[in-house]
Amino acid sequence: MATPSDPWPLIHAERRALLDDVRQLAPEQWTVFSLCAGRTVRDTLAHMTATARMTPAGFFGKLARARFRFGVMTDREIHALTRGRPSATVAAFAAQVDSTEHPPGPLESWLGETVVHAEDIRRPLGIEHRYPDEALTRCADFYRGSNLLIGGKRRTAGLRLSASDVDWSAGEGPEVSGPMLDLLLVITGRPAGLAALEGEGLETLTGRTDRGAGH
Repeated sequence: MATPSDPWPLIHAERRALLDDVRQLAPEQWTVFSLCAGRTVRDTLAHMTATARMTPAGFFGKLARARFRFGVMTDREIHALTRGRPSATVAAFAAQVDSTEHPPGPLESWLGETVVHAEDIRRPLGIEHRYPDEALTRCADFYRGSNLLIGGKRRTAGLRLSASDVDWSAGEGPEVSGPMLDLLLVITGRPAGLAALEGEGLETLTGRTDRGAGH
């Protein structure tokens, strides 16, 4: 099996593409809810910024100050990056576009963080973006194999997933098929991808998909 390439070029390219999109947003678009439960478009961009500038040492220090409550730590980071005008949040994100800093965790998770959260922002705003096939399939493979935070392994267990627009399939069992991006959204617990999917396994997958996704 070939060794996956360094994910950072993909991460940086997708951050730049998102930066181009969010720079065009009207004031009212910043308060639209993203696909992340309870988070606006601006909140989600702030979360991406916080992750992109956090080191492992910084992560553990902030988690300790939050009494090891991950959600409290995350909310504090978002609050700090959503003060003032939306342009300040955009500027903070722009400063981290080429960063390779990250909290502890697999490198593939930061590719997933970038791609999935970018779509969390774009889809409710009706912004279309063509993500690289490699980025989508790598994210899907990673999340299918992990239950950390997202629960993708449990969600897709006993099902065969098959992309209709990319040469990708995985798993065994009743099939669920559709566009690769929509499959990725559902793997990560986002119901917004369900409408584009079909197959005998769809009812099972729908029942396992959260009403709202975070992280």
